[in-house]
Amino acid sequence: MKLKCAIVDDEPLAIELLVSYVNKIPFMELTGRYANAVETMKGLAENPVDVLFLDIQMPDLNGLELSKMIPETTRIVFTTAFEQYALEGFRINALDYLLKPISYAEFLESCNRALQWFSLSRPQPEQPAHDEEMKSIFVKSEYKLLQIDLDRIKYIEGLKDYVKIYTDDEPRPILSLMNMKTMEQMLPASRFIRVHRSFIVQKSKIREIDRNRIVFGDKYIPIGDSYKQAFLDFINR
Repeated sequence: MKLKCAIVDDEPLAIELLVSYVNKIPFMELTGRYANAVETMKGLAENPVDVLFLDIQMPDLNGLELSKMIPETTRIVFTTAFEQYALEGFRINALDYLLKPISYAEFLESCNRALQWFSLSRPQPEQPAHDEEMKSIFVKSEYKLLQIDLDRIKYIEGLKDYVKIYTDDEPRPILSLMNMKTMEQMLPASRFIRVHRSFIVQKSKIREIDRNRIVFGDKYIPIGDSYKQAFLDFINR
């Protein structure tokens, strides 16, 4: 896999250093270098990238402000000489935060992290021939990618742009930044069924249905009207 990247920094020497690092990494392809926010926005519109190495301290529009205008398909790696921006950088959901002066080892580690993230998040060219061959999924929770065995999942609850994944062996749900449509597409239809705009359940985990609600302990999951027929078809089978 090749990752396209660009570098944003108002210091020419800082750009040249990162360019030299990129050129040493076979899976990284440099497609742009920019000195300010205006150049960056114009350049990315014409040449989108997977990873953006973005300085924070820049004139007019700083890197934190600029990162909020970057498409979600581009992952941000902040590069700065100021440690106090680290917390804000992670709040913006940056892939990594590199403190200047940046060593090649640190830069390579960050690139490997990006490669791992894209390898897991991009659809694979070959899908299993049967749903039952799929044993687990990867989801992003906080700043980590977690592998979750499908056998552990009881149900998923959607909350706007987040989902809560409830499992058999965890007292608290796993929280992931993802919408329900994406979650539904990740799960094999042979094992999971959507029963409500806010709920997906694992079929084999259903033990009790009470007045049009699925019961998981003290949790009652409603069956939405638009999903009722598909659920009845499953029950009758």
